[in-house]
Amino acid sequence: MDPKDIVAQFIADIQAQRFDEAKDWLVACGFEYVGPNMRFLDRADMLAYQFGMAAIQKDLIVRQLSADGEHVFAILDYQTHFEPIGDVRLAVWFRVRNDKIQTVEAFYNAAVVENMLGGNLPSATSR
Repeated sequence: MDPKDIVAQFIADIQAQRFDEAKDWLVACGFEYVGPNMRFLDRADMLAYQFGMAAIQKDLIVRQLSADGEHVFAILDYQTHFEPIGDVRLAVWFRVRNDKIQTVEAFYNAAVVENMLGGNLPSATSR
């Protein structure tokens, strides 16, 4: 499957809050998520955090999706029902190998999320 199609399906699963299906697009061993204020080394931990945010998610809109080999770049609008956050523009860089997403690196205004969580952000754990 094409890396761009894999990422598009992963994003669609997150948007539809199908977290078990989304998990299947992520590599089981060696996964890494890096964002401006948190890091996950286990796909289940990242998806557990996403599940926790599901209650405030209004929509996840793909503004642009492009690929260069195994690298896929997405510009997303994360819309929420939670006024202190509002809508957040995300730039996300994915690396896909062997039909699985290996790494996810997200760029966004971290201050908004950090303020909402009172500075209590999840930290990386290794297994």
